[in-house]
This record gives sequence, C-alpha cells and structure tokens, in this order.
Amino acid sequence: MAFIFIGSTDLMSAEHTSRYLTPLLLWLKPDISLETIEQVHFLVRKTAHLTEYAVLAFLAVRALSSSTIAQLREYRFLVAVLIVLVVASLDEFHQSFEASRTSAVWDVVLDVIGGSIAVGLLKILDHRKNKSK
Repeated sequence: MAFIFIGSTDLMSAEHTSRYLTPLLLWLKPDISLETIEQVHFLVRKTAHLTEYAVLAFLAVRALSSSTIAQLREYRFLVAVLIVLVVASLDEFHQSFEASRTSAVWDVVLDVIGGSIAVGLLKILDHRKNKSK
C-alpha cells in the first residue's frame, strides 16, 4: 500500500513517467508519431493500475488466508476486493490534492477490476486445490 501511495504523488505523474517512456519508444521506433506515444503512455499507465491492485489483492488474500479469525479466512476473497476498493478510493482522494495528478472514479473502477481479476484467479486455484483433496 505504501508503494501505491508513493506512486500517487508527483513522482509518478504522467509528466514524469513520460520522461522515461518517450525516449524508450523513440529508441525502439524512431518514426513513431506523437499520437501513438500518447496512446502507449496512456495504456502503460492504465495497465499499471490493473497490475498494482492485482498484486495488492493477491497479497491481501494471502495474508487473510493465515488469519486467526475464522471469518476473515472464510471471506478472504471478498475482503481482499473490499481492501482494494478502500485503498483505491483513498488513493484517488489523495491524488485530488496533488497539483500534477488528477483524480478519477474510473481509475477506482479499473483498480477494482484488477483486484477482482487476481481474486478470481486465486479462487479458481483454491477451488481446484480443494477439489483435488
């Protein structure tokens, strides 16, 4: 979660990430258009949303799986998605105070989708593991 909140500061704003991505794209394809660079930059940033919240959900399920509280273990998949929702909402709220960042409800939706994908995959693996026992 600390990584996510650090990432929502000016340090990982679009302006700063483009400083690394644009030269890389120009090196890979010197004749790339500015429009294509912007599209790739947008996709990379949104993929980062999906990925970081999928990792958060994975870690939450793993932590909740070893909880001493039976209800947390039983509902670990749901609780993990709720954790993702709360952290994503707080992250966007935090970004609303950063001058170089924008806050968007759609980013929360994207974050929850990323977390839900991870939870869904973990639930499938858990079901297969329990079925084989």
